[in-house]
Amino acid sequence: QVQLVESGGGLVQPGGSLRLSCAASRSIFTLRFMGWYRQPPGKQRELVASITGGGSTNYADYAKGRFTISSDTAKNTVYLQMNSLKPEDTAVYYCSAMGSRVYWGQGTQVTVSS
Repeated sequence: QVQLVESGGGLVQPGGSLRLSCAASRSIFTLRFMGWYRQPPGKQRELVASITGGGSTNYADYAKGRFTISSDTAKNTVYLQMNSLKPEDTAVYYCSAMGSRVYWGQGTQVTVSS
């Protein structure tokens, strides 16, 4: 079992930045990968970025150059740094981890609006 707790969402103006955090209940080295997904209003959940235990990263095209996923293995925490935010980035952001199965956090709301 893995519990995932997200934090860091909120309201930000266009062009602003936010950093999301996802704390896992066990060592992230034991997980195949961790990732961030998002679900915009009225749309399906989609991958934002993922990172393996070895540090390899993968990004959705819209996230490249603006978002950065990273991990702190000592804190069992994965981060998503989001810069140059746009209104279309508004969504509920979910942390995900792949172990024996897929685990999900509860989600954190990110709203980009002036």
